Amino acid sequence: MEMTANEQASWTSHLRTPVVFNHHAPVEVKSTTIDHVDLNPIKSTTKALQNKERVLILTPLKDASRYLSKYFELVAKLSYPHELIDLAFLVGDTTDDTLAVLGAELDRIQRRTDGVSFRSAMIVEKDFGFTLSQDVKDRHGFEAQAPRRKAMGKARNYLLATALKPEHSWVYWRDVDIVDSPEKIIEDFIAHDKDVLVPSMDAPPRCVSCAGANVTQTSGSTATRTESISRADVGLTLSFRATASANPPDSRLQLLGGI
Repeated sequence: MEMTANEQASWTSHLRTPVVFNHHAPVEVKSTTIDHVDLNPIKSTTKALQNKERVLILTPLKDASRYLSKYFELVAKLSYPHELIDLAFLVGDTTDDTLAVLGAELDRIQRRTDGVSFRSAMIVEKDFGFTLSQDVKDRHGFEAQAPRRKAMGKARNYLLATALKPEHSWVYWRDVDIVDSPEKIIEDFIAHDKDVLVPSMDAPPRCVSCAGANVTQTSGSTATRTESISRADVGLTLSFRATASANPPDSRLQLLGGI
């Protein structure tokens, strides 16, 4: 029996095999041991307040019990929203009551119900076998600098690696022995829109304009002392130092002693 072309097409239409082109089939990961962290939404911008960007304040401690009361008096006054700030401390090679005093001060401030308590606080313990005297002359003598800086570098690496979380946009390294600082120091630093910002000072005592803050050295030592804030995705190897300005701003940090 002869069929027309239309009749043949109708007769064999049910024989056509469907073809699905899917060049982007999803991969389904079912293992519970695999974590996925998307850092793309985390930004470090000059609009940190509006964007609710998280700040991590890091402070290494050694024989620092006498400084902690003033430290928490100052950080309690920081104007950056405390619900966006996490605190982390590393206590190492200490011979005084630093750990107990730190714990008591943190417990006191975190129990406050007036908006002063911070989002979280962490205490890290790690000894490095570093036993240098905390006397200013011993700490800042030339012979002590290589082992001292090596121990400080280890402490900072351990503290950062332990405390930094994916949600942090900024990392603020703050010394424990600051005796005065502006309440808006975090906002001042962020406003400069730099990856790493380090205020620097040198002896003899003088006032210099560095990274948005006037820094006054009161210890009289010959070593350079630093505070810094950086974007969380920068890492440890970058550094930025602002130079002295003929028109210094009003912000002021005063440092005394230190680890």
